[in-house]
Parts: sequence; C-alpha cells; structure tokens
Amino acid sequence: MPPLKKKLLDKVQESLRIKHYAYKTEKQYLYWIKRFILFHNKSHPSTMGKTEIEAFLTHLATKENVAASTQNQALNAISFLYKTVLDLPFDFPLQNVHARRPKRLPTVLTRKEVFQIIDCMHDRYRLIIQLLYGSGLRINECVRLRVKDLDFGYHQIHVRDTKGNKDRRTILPETLVRPLQRQLLRTKQQHETDLLNGFGEVFLPHALERKYPYASREWIWQYVFPSSRITTDPRSGQKRRHHITMDAIRRSLRSAIKLTRIQKRVTPHTFRHSFATHLLEDGHDIRTVQELLGHKDVKTTMIYTHVLKRGPLAARSPLDYPFSQHTSKDDSSIAGASK
Repeated sequence: MPPLKKKLLDKVQESLRIKHYAYKTEKQYLYWIKRFILFHNKSHPSTMGKTEIEAFLTHLATKENVAASTQNQALNAISFLYKTVLDLPFDFPLQNVHARRPKRLPTVLTRKEVFQIIDCMHDRYRLIIQLLYGSGLRINECVRLRVKDLDFGYHQIHVRDTKGNKDRRTILPETLVRPLQRQLLRTKQQHETDLLNGFGEVFLPHALERKYPYASREWIWQYVFPSSRITTDPRSGQKRRHHITMDAIRRSLRSAIKLTRIQKRVTPHTFRHSFATHLLEDGHDIRTVQELLGHKDVKTTMIYTHVLKRGPLAARSPLDYPFSQHTSKDDSSIAGASK
C-alpha cells in the first residue's frame, strides 16, 4: 500500500484507541477499511462517496453472500472512517445495500442437557461454563472478570464495560462460591509467582494505568481466569498475563458436546439463552431478567418467551390428546349411523 494509505490506517487506529474501542473491534474496523480501499483500486476515501460505499456493500451482500451482521460491521467501520477520521459527512441514504438480518429463535438447552455438558467439561473450563449459565454472562464478560468484580457478601457479580459501554450487576450463584474462591486462591498463587519473576502486571482499561501507576500489579485488578502463559500486549508491547482465550473455551465446549451427543448447535452464548429462558420458566418477572442480562430494550428479552414450554404460544397439539377421547367419539358416531 502507498504511504498515504498507511498513514490513513494509522490515523484510524489512533482514533479508535482515543475512543477506547476494544482491540477486537480495532482489528475488524482496520480490516474493513482496508478492504474498502483495495476494492476501489486503492483510491483515497476522501475522493469517494455514496456511490463507492454502495458498490462495496452491495458486493459483500450479493457476491460474497456475507451475513447481515458482517455487512453492518463493514458499514460501521466505513462510517467511523468518514465521520471520525476524515471529518466528512455521512448522512446520505444508502440504497439497496442492506442485507436483511434473519429473525431466528435462540437455541435453548434443557436443564438436563446443561448439566450433561457441564459434567463433560474439562476442569479448567467447567467453572466458566457454569458462570455463563448460572449468571447469564456473555463469554467475553466472563473471561474479563477481575477479582474486584466478585461480591461474595451480596452474591453479586459486577459486570464492567459491557455491550454498549454499560455496567450491570447479576447473580453470583451460591453453588459457585466455593469453586470461585478456590479459583482465586490458585490465581493469587500464580500472581505472586509472577511478581517474584518481575512480571505480575495486567492490562487496565482506559487511562487508569496512567492515573494509578501501581494498580496494574495489585491483586484486585487481576483477571479471575488468567492465561496459562505470559504474552506480549499487542498495543503496548509489554509482557503481561492476559485472561484466558475464548477460543480455548470454545474448543473445550465442542469436545464436551461430542461426548454428550446432544443434537443441538451449542455455543457459549447458548448458556446465556438458557439462563434467561429457565428464569422465565421459574416465574421470574421479565423486567428482572432484562436487568440481569443488561438488555437496553425489553423487546430483546421478549424473544425468550417464544421458546418457553408454557406461555401464550404454548398450545397443545390436537394429536397429543388421549386416544380414548377420539375412539369413544368415533365409536358413538358409528353406532348412531348403524341405527
């Protein structure tokens, strides 16, 4: 790429970090902006506009057949480029480019299936899956939990910087108090060993590292589920122990599902869906479930009412009525006809 493009991507990266975007989002936005530029033969975005953006997004939808969420991500990246980096207007309507997001019901496990999978999980990852189901956490929220986020006194978990940059509180299951305390003991021993070896620092969000220069080595800021290795931070270049990777959890979960032979498409997020559905089945108010999940709109939470065993759509199939009712009716009608 010519130097001009490289400088532009550097500006995008700098803007993303100033606004505290997640590292994963940073990589995705840089990827889509680069794709957009290469699609138009390395033309500078300042020389392009509505027509070129529509052409790129239409190509993604019609030629590459990407999912609606993927196309929206590309659109958000381009919007960020024009509005924030180039300071150019991005208020024009885009015609016929949006891939339609399909409306699908979430996969939900029965309680028996949940515990079958948990029993087959590797010891290292079992507690994480139990938290996803027992507290309704997203997988990224779970791996980013820090020691200070666990409130054993009130049986609460403080979930920080969640989707939409909001904080919330959710349930800390009583059955997980002991396992979590044992996990913290192992983590603390590892942290103390790291400190003796000249490490022990952890990534701190936003400007906290500058404001509290020694906080990154303090116990309360450590991850509850640290990585087994010390790695180099891609942003700062420092060697640190990050949290456990989400890919490792997904691999372990796939292995457990094979053992159970459950014929459903199960991901870590399935346990969050099951958490919400089972709470509603137990008679908990939908607003309570909304708050525990951190949904902005109750309509998002309402989707779980469509997968309940009982509720407004839980009609009974006519085929499931006792066979005797059908036979007695048929027999009487036949007898009447014979007379």
